[in-house]
Amino acid sequence: MERSTTRAMLYGALAGLAVTLWPSAGVAQDTIKIGVILPYSGQFADLAAQLDNGIKLYMKTHGDTVAGKKIVVIRKDVGGIAPDVAKRLAQELVVRDGVDILAGFIATPNAMAASDVSDQAKKFMVLMNAGTSIVTTKSQYSVRTSFTMAQVADAFGTWAARNGIKRTYTMVSDYAPGHDAESLYARAFKAGGGEIVGSVRMPVNNPDFSPFVQRMKDAAPDSAFVFVPGGAQPPAFGKSLNERGIDPRRIKIMGTGEIADETAVKAMGDAALGIMSAWHYDHNLPSATNQAFVKAYRAEFKRSPDFVSVGGYDGMHLTYETLKKTKGNTDGDALIAAAKGMAWESPRGPISIDPATRNIVQTIYIREVRKVDGEYQNVTIGKIENVKDIILEGMKK
Repeated sequence: MERSTTRAMLYGALAGLAVTLWPSAGVAQDTIKIGVILPYSGQFADLAAQLDNGIKLYMKTHGDTVAGKKIVVIRKDVGGIAPDVAKRLAQELVVRDGVDILAGFIATPNAMAASDVSDQAKKFMVLMNAGTSIVTTKSQYSVRTSFTMAQVADAFGTWAARNGIKRTYTMVSDYAPGHDAESLYARAFKAGGGEIVGSVRMPVNNPDFSPFVQRMKDAAPDSAFVFVPGGAQPPAFGKSLNERGIDPRRIKIMGTGEIADETAVKAMGDAALGIMSAWHYDHNLPSATNQAFVKAYRAEFKRSPDFVSVGGYDGMHLTYETLKKTKGNTDGDALIAAAKGMAWESPRGPISIDPATRNIVQTIYIREVRKVDGEYQNVTIGKIENVKDIILEGMKK
């Protein structure tokens, strides 16, 4: 009995200690700590590197001091799609490391898990990549500087139906972003008079797409709409297109921007010609802001920036500007209030934060892979401006 009482007292003391370790919001300090959670190892490691490069470039360009306080970035490796690990890392960052802001998040499941910590601890959370619409609804302190699949797929479905595409077969990875891409593309495409002739959901960690590509080929569509996560999978999908004899100039391969990522396109070679994609960023955009960004990025990292790079770069811009507005106050309510409605000129073009949904509003570009000066390149052939997320817009009504 005494042992049980002693154990209970010990557990109570530890629980009390955890409470006291939980940092109170807005405490005066000389530094502002940002906890970045990314998959620095595993199949998404290159995406993490590109996003982190965006963070590093912004800080190098704009300094590491805001409102008189030094910005300190603490990086944690989640290793892949691992929501339990992401939640634990977010807890450690808040409780042990005393971070003021959570940021990063390549994958939706990880962002969803960490959102619980953000909401409970009232910590400002910047979603720099995760593309599922509802992530921002899981914490009232989160804001997105990347994109959503709903934005991209809905805009593309409408555009495709208006531009000669009649019959589409959908192929998406079987997790939340894929489900969003599939349903929103199909809804918009059918509303414009198009027909969905078949669909398949593929395992999210799938290394071989050949059986799924063959099923699409057997359905004889005039187009296929594809979503697979960035990283190693787009080149693998391109390899399967080659192996199954798919010519994108006959069966039009269309998808979200990952499928036409620069690395994937180079790996595909001539098989990439004619692939079409809808996306929110391309390093070939001609604006002066983007040209300066690309020049600085290439000089620093010896490669071109991609969509996750600009998500990290804009995520840091939002963080810096909200801190300026709050004069360094890191209280979650103060930061989220400062972020709502913010607008600026990004390398991707004009963007803003919808005050009602805390989601990004931006231009979606329609692109086609062509050979330009001997190199495979995404060429912009259309655009849809001021695109909001149709799912979040419906939820706020």
